[in-house]
Amino acid sequence: MTQVYERQEVRLQKSVEVNDRQERPRGRFRFQAMGRHLLLIIVSLIFFMPFYWMLSAAFKDDGQIFSTPIKWWPDPIHWNSLIQVWNDPGFPYLQLLGNSIFYAGMVALGTVISCAAAAYSLARLRYPGRNVLFVLTVATLMVPSIVTFIPTYVLFKYTGLIGSYAPLIIPAFLGNGFFIFMLRQFFLTIPWELSEAAKMDGASEFRIFWQIMLPLVRPALIVVAVFSILYTWQDFFGPLIYLSDTSQYPLSLGLFAFQGQRATDWPALMMGSVLTMLPLIVIFAFAQRYFLEGITMTGMKG
Repeated sequence: MTQVYERQEVRLQKSVEVNDRQERPRGRFRFQAMGRHLLLIIVSLIFFMPFYWMLSAAFKDDGQIFSTPIKWWPDPIHWNSLIQVWNDPGFPYLQLLGNSIFYAGMVALGTVISCAAAAYSLARLRYPGRNVLFVLTVATLMVPSIVTFIPTYVLFKYTGLIGSYAPLIIPAFLGNGFFIFMLRQFFLTIPWELSEAAKMDGASEFRIFWQIMLPLVRPALIVVAVFSILYTWQDFFGPLIYLSDTSQYPLSLGLFAFQGQRATDWPALMMGSVLTMLPLIVIFAFAQRYFLEGITMTGMKG
């Protein structure tokens, strides 16, 4: 019996040692995960701080904005800046918002359509010179946009389109090298059996592209659309060069003109910035799930 008890004690000690060895790595991994999350929280707070300061300053007066020590929360909350900005004829928010929505929406639509068609051609169709076209498409990423600006401006000037949104929207329907490359990587991951089965059923190439391929890469298309809207929404140089009528200004130009009128009215300027940024927050809130899914798929399949 003594030997039996001794064997059980030895087995128990071994099991305890094994459990300790298993728990130690788990504890270390948990500590590392906590450290990573803490670092991400700190970095997020650093990036969020300017936005919070802009939002809080929009509801302060000048005394609270420049007070020492810093007041992180408006006390009391001033709504005058919102009323002034909303009713200010120098900053017609609804008109500027409509122009920005039209501009960003058309650019996103043109980018998605043109880039998806070009990417499908480079990924799923077989024809001579396809690889050369792909290399040239990727090579356009190395060309700064300012280099092609002057020839583009001269072209639109001779066609009489200066002063309208046409020079800002038409190039979006001609594709973008980065988005073409990204969508091509998505199309390459789709099994070829789907296309072959659709062709055997009598589907045309356009029907395969429109009804089969596009729904499968929908997260990537939403990523392209969100990035296009983000870039267009904050575009300042293009509308400044091509637009001359103030009634056509998007929010970026309208906010710049409003800044010239109220150079020292900081609460009003902060409120104008908040109203300019608010639509982007709404768009991201609705497209967040598809946006994150598209980024994840890009990282996995790229």
